[in-house]
Amino acid sequence: MKIGYYGVSEVSQKFDIHIHTVRRGKKELLQEIVPATKKVRQQGGGRKKTALISNLLEVLLLVLSTYTAGNPMNTNVLWTQLTLKQIQEKLNCYSVSVSCPVIKKLLKTCHYVKRKMRKCKTLKEVENRNEQFEYIAQLKSQFMESQLPVLSIDTKKKEMIGNFSRSGEVYCTQAQEVNDHDFNSFADGIAVPHGIYDIAKNTCYLSIGTNHDTAEFVKENMDYHWNNSIKYDYPNAKKMLILCDGGGSNSSSHYVVKEQFKQLSEKLQMGIVVAHYPPYCSKWNPIEHKAFSFLSKKWSGVVFKNYDIIKELAEKTTTKTGFSVKAYINTKQYEIGRKPTEGFMQTMPVVFNDYLPKWNYKFEY
Repeated sequence: MKIGYYGVSEVSQKFDIHIHTVRRGKKELLQEIVPATKKVRQQGGGRKKTALISNLLEVLLLVLSTYTAGNPMNTNVLWTQLTLKQIQEKLNCYSVSVSCPVIKKLLKTCHYVKRKMRKCKTLKEVENRNEQFEYIAQLKSQFMESQLPVLSIDTKKKEMIGNFSRSGEVYCTQAQEVNDHDFNSFADGIAVPHGIYDIAKNTCYLSIGTNHDTAEFVKENMDYHWNNSIKYDYPNAKKMLILCDGGGSNSSSHYVVKEQFKQLSEKLQMGIVVAHYPPYCSKWNPIEHKAFSFLSKKWSGVVFKNYDIIKELAEKTTTKTGFSVKAYINTKQYEIGRKPTEGFMQTMPVVFNDYLPKWNYKFEY
């Protein structure tokens, strides 16, 4: 405005803008025309976001109906195996031309979005399943209100030590080169991650074993972490609650497991109450989703070349809710196939609960 008569030409040349555009802008400034919005482009300008196709949604649903499966017990659960590109090709057969992003938006309006499968159906209906869950909830509430330790325990999937491929991705300048086959015979060792999750303190105590997952392995891990960490959070505790699944080194039917719990009770000089989750319900064990899920994310895409890497990454695992991990490497060799001693079977120092005794029992001290 201040340049003068030849200013329009000068601005046009300097900023490489058409002279008509500069003149129109100058005119708007002189007339003090206020844009309808804060956008530079006038309302209605530019390419139209959508082309008006009156029967678009109707045709889309017609295409989906031919390639849609569903749950016979729930009409709201539907899915299609078609990709966006395939849907686009099917729509073209009806003389409807739309882009994949538009199809994606339309699918969302019809409640079709990408979802992962949800593991929630038990493999088998177990008698007294719900009753056991209610009883566990009652026990947890009683112990936590009394400020007594509630410990959820389990063993995570074994990992091979060596230059082996693992699922997941990490930031790197180029892909890591690992073995093209994952044979146990080429492994430098096996890592057995056993966890003890303190529900009240939101802390996981991890033991990284080097051979077998046995009841004795579980007992000694609990003994180690109790004496080195957990007992300082519960200085006045005279008993603890242990939650575990019903198989493996925590088997609810094996007396060798009960014998190891009894030995742990005597060594720690405190009572132990044990509650097993029903069969096919191990996913509900708190340690699974409160601890192991975060450890899996931390370990994702990392090559376990030695045990120290597993321990170091585990101890760096944290969350915004205050979750933390304390870990150690248990190098002791454990014997598999052990049976309970005759003395234990004769005395049977297990106090079985009157309510669902196969899953609930305790050891008094």
